[in-house]
Amino acid sequence: GHPAVYTYLCVTGVQPVACSGWTGHSWPGLPYGLLTAVALARLATRTRKPSYYYLLALTASDIITQVVIVFAGFLLQGAVLARQVPQAVVRTANILEFAANHASVWIAILLTVDRYSALCHPLHHRAASSPGRTRRAIAAVLSAALLTGIPFYWWLDVWRDADPPSTMDEVLKWAHCLTVYFIPCGVFLVTNSAIIHRLRRTGQPRVGKSTAILLGVTTLFTLLWAPRVSVMLYHMYVAPVHRDWRVHLALDVANMVAMLNTAVNFGLYCFVSKTFRATVRQVIHDAYLPCTLASQPKGMAVKLVMEPSGLPKGAEV
Repeated sequence: GHPAVYTYLCVTGVQPVACSGWTGHSWPGLPYGLLTAVALARLATRTRKPSYYYLLALTASDIITQVVIVFAGFLLQGAVLARQVPQAVVRTANILEFAANHASVWIAILLTVDRYSALCHPLHHRAASSPGRTRRAIAAVLSAALLTGIPFYWWLDVWRDADPPSTMDEVLKWAHCLTVYFIPCGVFLVTNSAIIHRLRRTGQPRVGKSTAILLGVTTLFTLLWAPRVSVMLYHMYVAPVHRDWRVHLALDVANMVAMLNTAVNFGLYCFVSKTFRATVRQVIHDAYLPCTLASQPKGMAVKLVMEPSGLPKGAEV
């Protein structure tokens, strides 16, 4: 490594881990991911709309990615054990990580296809769409993601990739780039272009909330994952990470940017959807109320429960 790399790591507080070449560090996105999951679960149960089920599955995949990379990689290996974990454990974590990545991206594809069908073929979508069908599609994608994550047990850690890439290494890296970036981005480009063309042709003055969330999710994914894929290919064919500290630094930053994709959707949903913001406030209120009641005298707590304040007449409690 180059001294500038270690200076950068010390300044930013980032610790590299051996889990498939990602950079792990204490990640603040997990609480927001859990809050997003609870809010989306309520909306999916209340409305039974397929888009909420897809967004819930997407959030769950992002949470698994954060847990595997950050906690299993950094906290367990560096902070708890303070030593190198067995290689079999690291490789097993690779399977879970890549499976979660595949699930997250492919569920976004399901969401894109669902929105395309709803806007471009509304009658067929209305007849074929149902919560059961949506759950079966999600289950199929999760199963396929887990199966396609198994070959990445043999993923070669780029931080210690001292030899020229073998055939297996090239196949795995290209499979990773194709399955989580190039093919999904092609699907996003085609379907989103068709959706935008449909909206312009029908003369709709505004984009719906679900469509706006879809465009935001796919655009953020495309932008935030581009550096990781680009640096990975550069590392494989031009300059390996261990020989050039600048490539090491670029891969470090690119991995952090890609990890950001697992945490930004909460802000996107809050920015776009008033319904999501209201549900998040209700979730926080429901979690905060027991703590408030526990700190109140018994008679006051009963009064607060029996007489909720601030609700308009006829509103649901």
